Amino acid sequence: MSQPQRITIATADATALGGFLWRHPPRARDGGVEHADAGRGGHGGGGDAGPGLVIINAATSVRCRYYSRFAEYLHGHGFDVLTYDYRGIGESRPASMRGFQASWMDWGQKDFEAVLAYARREFPGQPVDVAAHSIGGFVTGLAPSSHRLRRIFTMGAQYAYWRDYAPERRLRMLAKWHLAMPVLTACLGYFPGRRLGWLEDTPRGVVRDWSFMGPRFEARGASAEGMDSRVASMAAVTAPILALSVTDDEFGTEAAIDRLLAYYTGSARTHLRLSPASMGLASIGHFAFFHERFRDTLWPIALGWLTRGQWAPLPATPIRCDCAASLSGSPSICA
Repeated sequence: MSQPQRITIATADATALGGFLWRHPPRARDGGVEHADAGRGGHGGGGDAGPGLVIINAATSVRCRYYSRFAEYLHGHGFDVLTYDYRGIGESRPASMRGFQASWMDWGQKDFEAVLAYARREFPGQPVDVAAHSIGGFVTGLAPSSHRLRRIFTMGAQYAYWRDYAPERRLRMLAKWHLAMPVLTACLGYFPGRRLGWLEDTPRGVVRDWSFMGPRFEARGASAEGMDSRVASMAAVTAPILALSVTDDEFGTEAAIDRLLAYYTGSARTHLRLSPASMGLASIGHFAFFHERFRDTLWPIALGWLTRGQWAPLPATPIRCDCAASLSGSPSICA
């Protein structure tokens, strides 16, 4: 098992972000490429082949340690891999959470942007890819430098607009995430998720973003000018995107995935939607993709995409495999 290096990254506003780095010695960077060549199921483009640096953008209030096994897997196939916690979470938690200021916009414009700057300094000339989970797919596009990315893989990526939740679970989710969470946050100055077993403790600004998000994220919050720049930043991303979703994900419904993908107008966007049963699995849900038990079944999908812009052959036909690029009239790139 490879041992990661602890790292600290300073943001432009002097916030210290903690994380971990799995790094190959320069002379060993050819290892694992041949193992990633199996992906022939779809075509995503993306330019040069071969491992680069993968940055993992986490879900809301999920510690970066959660993705360690997946990071080790990518590292074992030749990638350098960087995981980090957004401000207010895990390795980047302040001494006191009460009243600590952080939002989804901060996580993208400041935190992920700082990580990209670190990548340019420490890995000059090396292609940079992203593997993003849930809100991580939204955060990715907010960084001003995200147009430099080579490829993006997302799992269940959306921004928690409540009407997109799975209909049969919507009322329960509304009560939990849009009533109980903001009420507790208003009382304590932060959301005590760890004590409740509902993710990590969460800054109040992030709770506000989550609990009151509308169908268009730019329709609320900061000034129109500020939000327009964030929409433009997402549109400037040109890295091809493979957005994976599963039918038993109560957050990552078909509508939710496509709502986020619609912002990435400069990218070739492929939405691959799977049924757990079609893969011989009982369930996957919103979080389990990153569990090691899916090393041989689901992880090769991400590996093939990040390595060559292709995903590994699937044991069954996806219930939906289309190019969200059709949202902007682009031709399909699905096989």
